[in-house]
Amino acid sequence: MGLHVNKGLAGASPEANRQARECATNPKVADSFALAIVATGGPPPFPGVPLPHPDIVQMRHEAASVGNAAAVLESLAPQGGSYISETDFFRTDWREAFWDGNYARLKAIKSRYDPHGFFFVHHGVGSEEWSADGFERVGAT
Repeated sequence: MGLHVNKGLAGASPEANRQARECATNPKVADSFALAIVATGGPPPFPGVPLPHPDIVQMRHEAASVGNAAAVLESLAPQGGSYISETDFFRTDWREAFWDGNYARLKAIKSRYDPHGFFFVHHGVGSEEWSADGFERVGAT
C-alpha cells in the first residue's frame, strides 16, 4: 500500500478547493489528504506475449490480498471515492466513486457533445449505455 500525499487537497487554499470541486473528478479530492493505492506487481498474463508463465494460484492469492487491504481502507473511509485510472476494474459503484455529485452534470455535457457515445472508456461517463466490451449499445439512461 502506498499513500500519495501529493494528490489530496486537504489544507489547500479555499480557492484551490473551490476549483477542485468544479472539475470532473470526485469533489472529495478537496477534502482528502492522500491517495491510497493498494496493488501488486508483475507482468500481465496476455496470451501470445512472451512473458513468464503466470502462476494463477499466486495471482489469485495476490488479488485476494489486495481485496482484503482495500476492504480495510473502505471500512475506514466508506465514502472515500476513487480515481478512474487507479481503481478496481470491477468496481460496481464507479459513478459515485469517480465523480460523486458531478456525474449528472458530466453526463449532460457528454450527451450534448457526444450524443452517439463515440468516445467510450470502461466505467467512463455514459459507459452504462454500452455493453461491457463497448461494441453494442444497450440503451440510454
